[in-house]
Amino acid sequence: MAALPGQLIWEIVKKNNSFLVKEFGRGTASVQFSKEPNNLYNLNSYKHSGLANRKTVAIQPEGKEQAVLLATTKTKKQSKPAQLLHKSVMKKEFSRMAEAVVNQVGDNYYRPDLKSAALARLSAVHRSLKVAKSGVKKRNRQALKARGRK
Repeated sequence: MAALPGQLIWEIVKKNNSFLVKEFGRGTASVQFSKEPNNLYNLNSYKHSGLANRKTVAIQPEGKEQAVLLATTKTKKQSKPAQLLHKSVMKKEFSRMAEAVVNQVGDNYYRPDLKSAALARLSAVHRSLKVAKSGVKKRNRQALKARGRK
């Protein structure tokens, strides 16, 4: 099976695919987002496309605990979707996870152009995993004063 070049795949799928989300802004300006896997910024562009690029990076929450999944694609397994991703689960503190992402994405020359995007996605996922501290909720004093004046 011959592999198609990424630029040809992008020209085919850039305007119509099942992952495309079109948002209309002010006037005639519109923004196009994408829900495709392995797209760090969720933008509909060739650089961030998980469909058109052979090397992609994905960062997602994993399980109920504060774990983050870092997945990169294997370039030689493009025709085998089940074996396509190399997945690693990180359960460390944020600074060590950030260092691992930088080493995997930037320092190994995997996709150094996506290093800042991967760190931004890691930060957003880590922030979403933080659980609010449970404790006594403060009462609204103004509401208590208003009730007492009746």
